[in-house]
Amino acid sequence: MDVLLNTIDLKDLLPSSSSALDLTTPLSAPDLRLIIDRLDHRSQHIKSKVQDYLLAHHQHFSELFTLCAESVSKLEQLSEQVSDLIDLISDRPIDVEIREAVDEIGAKLREVRLKRELLSLVTLVVELNQELKSVREMVRDGELVSAAAKLTVLKDRVRARDDDAHVEGEPLVYGLLKKEWQECFEEIQQVLVKFMEKSVKFVKETNTLHVTYQSNIDHIEGVELRAVLEAMEAVGNLEYGLARVADLVIKHVIAPAVNSTSSLSFIEEKNQNQRTLSLVQSANSKVANLDGEAIYSRVVKVIQFIYGTICLENSQWMQCFGRLTWPRISDLIISSFLSKVVPDDASKLVDFQNIIKLTHEFENSLMEMAFISACDSKDKKLSEFAENVEVHFAVRKKIEILGKARKLLLQCDFSFPRDYSGKNALHKSDGTDQSSSVYEVDLLFLCQRCVVSEAVIQLMDLVRQTLQDVCVSSVRVALEFYHAARDVLLLYEVVVPVKLERQLNGINQVAVLMHNDCIYLSQEILGLAFEYRSNFPSPTKELAVFVDMAPKFNIMAEEVLQRQIQLVCSNLKEAVDSADGFQNTHQLRNYESAKFSIDQVVLIIEKVRMIWEPLLLPSTYRKNMYMVLETVTSRITNDILFLDDIAAEETLQLQRLIYLFLDSLSYVLESLKCINEEGNSPKVSAHSPEDSVPSLRKIRKLADMLDMPLRSITEAWENAELVSCGFTLSEVKDFIKAIFTDSPLRRECLSRIESCSW
Repeated sequence: MDVLLNTIDLKDLLPSSSSALDLTTPLSAPDLRLIIDRLDHRSQHIKSKVQDYLLAHHQHFSELFTLCAESVSKLEQLSEQVSDLIDLISDRPIDVEIREAVDEIGAKLREVRLKRELLSLVTLVVELNQELKSVREMVRDGELVSAAAKLTVLKDRVRARDDDAHVEGEPLVYGLLKKEWQECFEEIQQVLVKFMEKSVKFVKETNTLHVTYQSNIDHIEGVELRAVLEAMEAVGNLEYGLARVADLVIKHVIAPAVNSTSSLSFIEEKNQNQRTLSLVQSANSKVANLDGEAIYSRVVKVIQFIYGTICLENSQWMQCFGRLTWPRISDLIISSFLSKVVPDDASKLVDFQNIIKLTHEFENSLMEMAFISACDSKDKKLSEFAENVEVHFAVRKKIEILGKARKLLLQCDFSFPRDYSGKNALHKSDGTDQSSSVYEVDLLFLCQRCVVSEAVIQLMDLVRQTLQDVCVSSVRVALEFYHAARDVLLLYEVVVPVKLERQLNGINQVAVLMHNDCIYLSQEILGLAFEYRSNFPSPTKELAVFVDMAPKFNIMAEEVLQRQIQLVCSNLKEAVDSADGFQNTHQLRNYESAKFSIDQVVLIIEKVRMIWEPLLLPSTYRKNMYMVLETVTSRITNDILFLDDIAAEETLQLQRLIYLFLDSLSYVLESLKCINEEGNSPKVSAHSPEDSVPSLRKIRKLADMLDMPLRSITEAWENAELVSCGFTLSEVKDFIKAIFTDSPLRRECLSRIESCSW
């Protein structure tokens, strides 16, 4: 069969001469015929080969075909059997019956298993219920320790929780068991508490604490105190059971031991079933001073009695009792004793060392009895307080200092001294301060003097005294005093603006006095570091800073002064507004209104001068008074220049009003001219007020222009005289148009004015 598997190559069918034939070119007719003949011959050869192969393997092919026929026959038989089986199943669904039987068997098995589990649960519930009943019986029989131990075991078995929360999916019967257990717990708890109240009692009539070792209640006889404590510990209820005993001991025994002002002693007695602690107080012996050793010894005596009789020398019970009582006892000792013996003077701090020693010994005694823990720093509250006595002393002094500062700030009325003589008091001819008022102070860095309130002088005295204490105090005390000094200064910032709120809303001496106070404080604060810091203790020296506070008071002073200036300017504006723009002043009523407005302006300025000149620093007074004058003068000048039609008679009235205004201000201007910036002595200054108030030159020139000819006004503009006085081109043109009627001369002059390039 290999001949069938070989491929036929076209080149093999062609003659050998055509072996190099190009396959892309078409074959010739002879070649095609040759190929056909050879293919036919090759086909015949293949057929003969196949026939010979079949004949040679005839037996094998026969067996193969027979096997195939048998397989087909068996397949048909199997198909018929499967078909019969399917028909049989369809007529009788036995598989369904089998499945139902299996499901029924499974359900029965699950039911049996559930009933078995329920039976187990019921058995357990009955058993737990019986055990709970047995606990109650134990309590009635006085077997408190066994009952408590058994109740503790049952707590886990009934799944009882302290938060009494219901667990999702938990059987309802467990809820009933929990309730039963809780009732049993409350019953034994009530019994234990009654036994504790019966065992530990305080008789007020005899001031005696009784501790009974065996007690009887409700037909339960002969129960020992130790058994009660063990039972409370077993059920985890020891703190609850001892709480009332702790309250009783603190109220009737510990408190008198700490607070007693007379000689108090404790007498301990004991018999077979009872021990007592009696409080014996001597009525004749009064204790003048608090005696720390006596107080501590009395408290230790009580604690020893508790350790031996109530807690029965059991460390765990004593620790529990200590947790209940020690916070209150320590607070009581601090408030009634330690805080009262904190020294008032730094020189007495050394004497406090004995109290520190006694406090440490007292706490060590309590630690030996396991009343407080040596590992817990909270239990060393007394010794920590005693060791920090310097801080407590400093805090107390700080509170006193701040209270004193607040009191003097609130009591000071910030009134101007009646005997104060104004400028003459500030500028003494001889340059000495012997006759100066107590309100006059030197400014450290300005080389000037100013008037301040009595409160700020006393405040700085208090600050200096506090800083002197810083220099001689220990590090911790010095730090507190340093903060106290800063807080005293800050009190002025907090208290005074609120106290003087009403005065600050008006123009008065109080506001200026507050401004001077702030300037004075800022100067003094800058000098505090140079004056005291070098003598501070080393750690405080690095931390002490004062310079950060000075800008606050500078800003505060500026705010107060600016508020005053705004009030002055507002009043001046209202006064000028009443002139109604100085219109029609040739009419008598309008002239009187304008004159009244000028009088009001002058009155306000004179009032401001009388308040500011004696109090403000000369430089501050000059600067701000010039600003006020510039504001009001420029306003009056602009109002007159805004008039669009001025009659001939009106020019005379306006000129008269301007001269009235300037004459009224002559005294103010002269005083400003004579103030020397150094503030030491009156001296005529070469500095002209018109240089600081440009509107003065302008309004004077305006008064002259009101009766000047048109040509003169034009020439004054051309030679820049009006420009130097502050006039603008539009102001001059509008002024000419308002005064002079339209004419060729006016047009010529306006043209000349416009041609100038000023």
